[in-house]
Amino acid sequence: MTLIWPWQDRQRQFSALKAAAFALTLAPAAWLVYQTASGELGIYPMWLGGLTYWSGVWATAVLFGALAVTPALTILGWRSLIDVRRMIGVAALLYTVGHIIIYFALRFWNFTTILKEMPTPFMITATLSTIGLLALGLTSVDAAIARMGVRGWQRLHNTVYVVTALAVLHAVLSRGSNPMQYLLSGMFFWLMLWRVIDRYGRGADAKALAILALASALFAALLEAGLVWLKRGYPLMETLGNNFTMIFGTPPAWEILGLGLLIALAAAFVAARRRAASPVLAARASGATAR
Repeated sequence: MTLIWPWQDRQRQFSALKAAAFALTLAPAAWLVYQTASGELGIYPMWLGGLTYWSGVWATAVLFGALAVTPALTILGWRSLIDVRRMIGVAALLYTVGHIIIYFALRFWNFTTILKEMPTPFMITATLSTIGLLALGLTSVDAAIARMGVRGWQRLHNTVYVVTALAVLHAVLSRGSNPMQYLLSGMFFWLMLWRVIDRYGRGADAKALAILALASALFAALLEAGLVWLKRGYPLMETLGNNFTMIFGTPPAWEILGLGLLIALAAAFVAARRRAASPVLAARASGATAR
């Protein structure tokens, strides 16, 4: 078996795209190490709580990165992005494993305590998501595709949507109310609804993407209002009204809307460039035919 480094393509040549993707997947881990070493997360064992939380957030965010490859290559027309999807998926698995190890350390490796926590919805969703991600990670190699067949392998890897949904639900079910819960939920909503509109051939349509951004922001705002009401009893309209203030920072709904509108603008820009290039290509084709 020939070893291929993360920054190499299948011909073992340096790939700038794969090197960049590898660096980006390492960046959150490097940042967490820096925060821990610098004391930004507190002193031991307090920093284990923050590290458990953020490692889980980044595990989910990196998993979103794998799901975002298909929208990105559709909207931008950057087909070579498909080469980094497997790497990003494996990175999400490694972040998840790291998250579990840190959680065990947070509980001082007391498996009696851990087992007592297992029957809760919060832990059940985490366990199922982890098992599913392990299955996807272990079958991500070419040998697994050859053994299972393309169709069988594809059916198994289509469960990534369920695995990701469970990871997001795990975040939503965590104690308290944190903006990151609603940001992740809104992003997942965008990723899933994009696949619906893409089935109708609108995956790269700027207007459809703008509407998708608005729908995802509204979903995040309504989810936040509903969960805060369920958990703390705060009035729905009061929580929704907080989206129009910056007292607690930028609300998740606005962050999702901003990101979604940037994607819509990128789609409009790419479409405009394609329209501008079409007459030139047609003229070249006509000239070549004439010769």
